[in-house]
Amino acid sequence: MDKIHLVKRAPAALVGSESLMAREIRDLCATGGIELDLIAAGDDEAGRLTQQDGEPAVIGRLEADSLSGARVAFLAGSLESARAAIGFHLETALMDLTYAGEEDPRSQLRAPMAEAPSAEARNSSLSVIAHPAAIVLALLLPRLHPRHPLRRTVAHVFEPASERGRAGLDELQRQTVNLLSFKGLPKAVFDTQVAFNLLARYGEDAPESLEISSRRMERHLSALLAGRIPMPSLKLIQAPVFHGHAISLWMEFEENPGVEAIERLLGSEFIDVRAAGLEPPDIVGAAGQGGVTVGAVSPDPQCPNACWAWAVCDNIRLRAENALLAAKERL
Repeated sequence: MDKIHLVKRAPAALVGSESLMAREIRDLCATGGIELDLIAAGDDEAGRLTQQDGEPAVIGRLEADSLSGARVAFLAGSLESARAAIGFHLETALMDLTYAGEEDPRSQLRAPMAEAPSAEARNSSLSVIAHPAAIVLALLLPRLHPRHPLRRTVAHVFEPASERGRAGLDELQRQTVNLLSFKGLPKAVFDTQVAFNLLARYGEDAPESLEISSRRMERHLSALLAGRIPMPSLKLIQAPVFHGHAISLWMEFEENPGVEAIERLLGSEFIDVRAAGLEPPDIVGAAGQGGVTVGAVSPDPQCPNACWAWAVCDNIRLRAENALLAAKERL
């Protein structure tokens, strides 16, 4: 479940160098046998010395010619660099991990792990990789509904600071240290205290609101489910954690299949199920792991036809894995 094997030494480019997502793509490509060309995430990175496969590497400037020779390019840097690459209108298949291309009419939403088997042909030149929580829910729920129809589903999604990139991680770390030192709090990313806190929304001056992420998650999940099951009710909550999504999932069935049946149906190539008697999954254990881990499946004593479940994933790795699976179709 931890490795995605692709065509060896296929021509691919990576736009971005030191972002969290870019590093994950580089790591997965190395284990999957993909040769990457490093392209600058912006003119300020051109010429910077970095490392690839244990060897020094110089980042090239982002230009149309830089991507034209690649069959696939992963857009994993800044929004500006992704928009520039999309604007080149090349035949290169673009895997957008920044959400920059969401509103482009050419774009297709992708999550190969969770797409319906009958999904339409995926031949767009621009693939936008779905929100990680949408991938998790679209992976889990369709495995249950055909056999045991779901009446209602509610998901509380706890979002980590890493969804705001390295800046989000740095701000959470600095807030944590400063609170313990009785110092002022940096608020450039969240515009409020996120350390030792749970948030239903960010401060008014945050560069991107939590509501934007919530609407994106809902939009992506609706597209991935595409009428296969009733759309869940979702609530996105900013958690004071650095990395990894956690989802508290409540499912009401037409007739409750029971814990064992749910665990049996969920187990698959991309889903690791922690059965009753085992330690429930947590985001610390999910770090660096592929796919989704589910556990703590239990009946709801207040609702005879309902069960609870707890799901976790490494949010950066899950999207990177889906990007590589989508890229495999174009190699």
